[in-house]
Parts: sequence; C-alpha cells; structure tokens
Amino acid sequence: MRAFAYAERWGHEEIVFLRDAASGLRAIIAMHDTTLGPAIGGTRMRTYPSEEEALLDALRLAKAMTYKSAMAGMRYGGGKAVIMGDPARDKTEALLTAYARAVQRLGGRFHTGTDMGLDERDIVVMSRVTRYATHTAAGATIDSADLAALGVFASIEKAAQVLGRPLRGLHVAVQGLGEVGGRLARKLADAGARLTVADIAPGRVGHAVSVWGARAVAPEAIYDVEADVFSPNAAGGVLDEATIARLRCRAVVGAANEQFAEDGAGEALHARGILYGPDYIVNAGGLLSVLFETGELDERGVTARVRGIADTLGEVWARAGEEGAPPHRIADRIVEERLGAARAAGKEAK
Repeated sequence: MRAFAYAERWGHEEIVFLRDAASGLRAIIAMHDTTLGPAIGGTRMRTYPSEEEALLDALRLAKAMTYKSAMAGMRYGGGKAVIMGDPARDKTEALLTAYARAVQRLGGRFHTGTDMGLDERDIVVMSRVTRYATHTAAGATIDSADLAALGVFASIEKAAQVLGRPLRGLHVAVQGLGEVGGRLARKLADAGARLTVADIAPGRVGHAVSVWGARAVAPEAIYDVEADVFSPNAAGGVLDEATIARLRCRAVVGAANEQFAEDGAGEALHARGILYGPDYIVNAGGLLSVLFETGELDERGVTARVRGIADTLGEVWARAGEEGAPPHRIADRIVEERLGAARAAGKEAK
C-alpha cells in the first residue's frame, strides 16, 4: 500500500488495525512519535473511498499531532485514530465500546478524544471502558471545541495586528461552520468583524446570515471572496495550486487540520505575500483542552494558555519575517529542534 511508504517516510512508530465482527468496527490507530510522551489525538469517524485513504488520513494527522503537541509544550506525542463508517448510520454503543476496549488494551500508549463524526456523548460511552478517552466534565462551561475556536480567534486577532487592522471591521471569509467554525464565527461577529461564510449545511449558513449578519456564498466560491483573512475550518487539504491562485486575502488562519493538499503550497502562499498561520499552532486549543479535562488547569488557566497561542504565532511570524522564510517552515524547524533536544536528553539519561 502506498500509505505504508508515507509511514516509513514520516517515521511512524506503530500502526494498529482494529476489527470487531460483532459491532462492525473497522478502525486504524496511528502513533507517530512518542519522544515527548504517549501519543495523543482525536478519533474521527467517517466514510472513506478506500482503506488506503483511511490509513493515509490517520498517518498524516498523527504526524500533525506530534508537531502540534511539541509546539504547544505538551508532554505528549502524536497519534490519531479513524473509524471507517458513516457516523449517522453505523455509530452504535456496541461499536464505540469495542473501540474503547482496543484503546484500553494499548495500556496508555494512545490517549484520545473527539474529532469529526464523534461528540462528547460518544466519549462518555468510551470512558466507561477506557481511562484513556478524556472529555469535558458535565456542567463545565467550556469544552474542547470552545477552546479550539478561542485559539483560532486569538490567532486572527494577532493576524489583524500584523496586517495593521483593527478586529472591528476586519473581513473574514469563514469556510465551515461546524463545531469549531460556528463558534469562531460567533466570536468574530461579537467582536465586530465582517463575515462571509460558506458551508455545505444550509441551516448553518442561514443561522450565520440571520443572527450574525454574515454574507453567504456557495462553498466553492469562498476562495474567491475578497477579504482580509481566509479561515478554513472544515476538511483539510483545501490549499493547492488552483485554490491558492484564486485567494484574494492577506492572511490564511483557520482550524482545519493539514490544510496543504500538496508539497509547495506553503511556498506558494509565501510567494503571493499571503501571511499563513501554521494549522498545528492555530488549532492547538483542542489539544490544550486536555489540561482542563484532566484537572491540570482550571477554566481560567486553560483559557489563558489557549490565548497564548497568539503569542507563539507572533513569534513564528516575526522569525519568518527576519529570515524571509515561509512561516510553516519556521514552525517545523522549531518543532524539529525541540524533538531533537528531547531525543538527545533521553540518550544522555540512559
């Protein structure tokens, strides 16, 4: 399988294939790099064109989690899991329980939470079986999606500063109004930003138009919107040669994972003078929510930690400006330096 070539190229440590005939479970857990600690990453459930596409998705996202965790200063490595199936049709308590048993058998090598196709209720079911599935406690006023949206909002605030624009009146083209994108749009509207939105769900778009005064465009037209910031918050892989050529914005800052569809996309944005917020910095609020879910930080503490994403992003942009390099290359270099230092320290300890 072609995906295994990526596992070798990216240095994944372990891939676990899961099957449970009774529940219909078919899943993959990918663990990329555990230099800093056990692998952590959400579990997503969706239909895939092929098993190879599912594996490649898990591999790509696990690697991104390694970088996200290292940049955020977390004591975790990168992992990701995908459950193959339609969550609207195939998701059952039996399937979630079978999957949770498999996570528990890994003995803490993989920690997980919500992602596409799963919500807090699903993680509650899983947490009855495994201690390695975390979720927000009942009654909490924030959850992982709130914190992810806050991190993107703070990043857009920082982008506005770099662009020399106030947040009030800033025009943001928001792609995707799901769990994170919808919360982000609300925060931006409350701050006085001007919104143009697109989503495949008409109800979400209608809500944004009627409640937040957003302008709506068709999903494919969002790339052509003339705006200050383009914010991708839906599926990954949206930035390629064709879509980058169409962008009419000054910055790209969003929550979507793995936004580049091809090598060279970051360089193409840089060549056009478009400021890019590396996704694994911008969307780290969801990961940082683990500090709240496990009781390491209270609500005030985790909120401050998530708002600090903007400071990290500002440092990357400043260094990129000094070196004349694309921001994603600077971010990757910082992560690789941290991982290298941790590996060297581990060898010395032995």
